[in-house]
Amino acid sequence: MSWLFGIHQPKLSELDGNLTRFIEEDLKLKVNEQQSRVVKSSQAKFLGFSFKGKTIVWHPKSLEEFKHRVRELTNRTWGVSMQVKIQKLSIYLRGWINYFGIANQYQQTVELDGWIRCRVRMCYWKQWRKPRTKIRKLMKLGIEKQAAILAGLSSKSYWRNAKTPCINKGLGKEYLEKQGLYSLRDGWIKYHYG
Repeated sequence: MSWLFGIHQPKLSELDGNLTRFIEEDLKLKVNEQQSRVVKSSQAKFLGFSFKGKTIVWHPKSLEEFKHRVRELTNRTWGVSMQVKIQKLSIYLRGWINYFGIANQYQQTVELDGWIRCRVRMCYWKQWRKPRTKIRKLMKLGIEKQAAILAGLSSKSYWRNAKTPCINKGLGKEYLEKQGLYSLRDGWIKYHYG
């Protein structure tokens, strides 16, 4: 089991005392005992990150805060245009991945992108309101008339509708990118591979 600073499984109180002494006496630094503790590296939170073996990952709390902020920015009741909503969301996503992109979590960025697109589709669906508008908009996006009618008359929740193949196709990844939606995956790749 790996511990911070590469020390293996001593008694916690003994380790805490030794580290404090080393930091204060040898490194001449002051340890704030209210904010400092000795934990396994996998349980440590440092600037929003945690460690999984030798890998830097997002701390669960950082991911939770990220999702909370995305939910705020994609709130169905926020009375702004989709253009403004996507612009504000993209600014946040770009800043977030520029900071948290150091983590080795490519697959999670792909999954988060899918979740974010679904949130944005839900906002479009809510904004279109009336079945007639929904049908007209879907047909304009290239959806067949019969499929658009079925989707437009659906009584499913906004979230469930946003995940249906018809709406997924009409408001697909390419369409949302054209509207200016930033991709975490693309940001992660740019961060790691230039």
